[in-house]
Amino acid sequence: MLLKTFRWAFAVTALGLVAGVLYDGWTALGLVAILAVLEVSLSFDNAVINAGILKKLNAFWQRIFLTVGILIAVFGMRLLFPIVIVAVSARLSPSRAVHLALTDKDRYQELVTDAHPSIAAFGGMFLLMIFLDFVFEDRDVKWLSWLERPLARLGRVDMLSVCLALIILLVSSMTFAAHAHQHGGGHADKAQTVLVSGIAGLITYLVVSGLSDFFESRLADEESTKGDGAGRPAVALAGRAAFFTFLYLEVLDASFSFDGVIGAFAITNDIVLMALGLGIGAMYVRSLTVYLVRQGTLDDYVYLEHGAHYAIGALALILLVSIRYQINDIVTGLIGVTLISASFYSSVRRNRAARE
Repeated sequence: MLLKTFRWAFAVTALGLVAGVLYDGWTALGLVAILAVLEVSLSFDNAVINAGILKKLNAFWQRIFLTVGILIAVFGMRLLFPIVIVAVSARLSPSRAVHLALTDKDRYQELVTDAHPSIAAFGGMFLLMIFLDFVFEDRDVKWLSWLERPLARLGRVDMLSVCLALIILLVSSMTFAAHAHQHGGGHADKAQTVLVSGIAGLITYLVVSGLSDFFESRLADEESTKGDGAGRPAVALAGRAAFFTFLYLEVLDASFSFDGVIGAFAITNDIVLMALGLGIGAMYVRSLTVYLVRQGTLDDYVYLEHGAHYAIGALALILLVSIRYQINDIVTGLIGVTLISASFYSSVRRNRAARE
């Protein structure tokens, strides 16, 4: 089962490492390997969250997630996305941005880093909404019950997660604006861009998540009142619900990839090596997601989803704080691994106590 699920990841690893050597020698192989490890370490919580969503889909959509989805993840987010960001932020044509990435890597890195505040605002708000909607929902299984019970009671207030997220975004943009004002006007105009990008992230979450929930609820209604001739609409609704769930997964993966793409520049500013290394890491994250679903790991270790969502909350806040302050990716990775490890250990203790 393990080899079957990860066979594509192993194949992509071999091809990626060979491509790295052919592209820039043995040094490139080491850089590609380091980038792959960086991506996996930063995105393990992504795999757990994805598994919780992917288990709702059938085998066909799981295959789409691993095939079409990985093309979007590797070529879309790890290769094209940084180029698009440079093209938009620097007002360059796409061809000029590609030329810059290949011929003037230092300038390209500078432009991507310059766009980091707006990227962090978008991704941070999207991930923050996932975390808030999770902790404000009353669940039968609670990990940190002393915290989750009062939060679930607060969650009865309509639109609380949206209001809280907007307050956090406003504080982040005002802090960034104050910093820009103290150091001259060079970045003052970007405070508004941060605010707009954060609102765009919030709207994206509400639209994609809302559509997925809408079609899932419609499907449930159709199945509960199924009668003569009701089978075909239910199948259609299942397809729509699955499509928007898949779309939600892709946007979620995009939000997780932001910190990996930015962090990769600490290792290399070569766009080709970044695409190879981060692409290999993304393939392992995707395969791990499918493995967790097919093994029923989330059902066996019930606190894993809690730990992953707390890691998401931490990553969201780190992204928003990084608008103003520089934070090492090692810190981000360690926080995520610690929270997920703690939730796994708690799940093992719970299972052991249930057997005794």
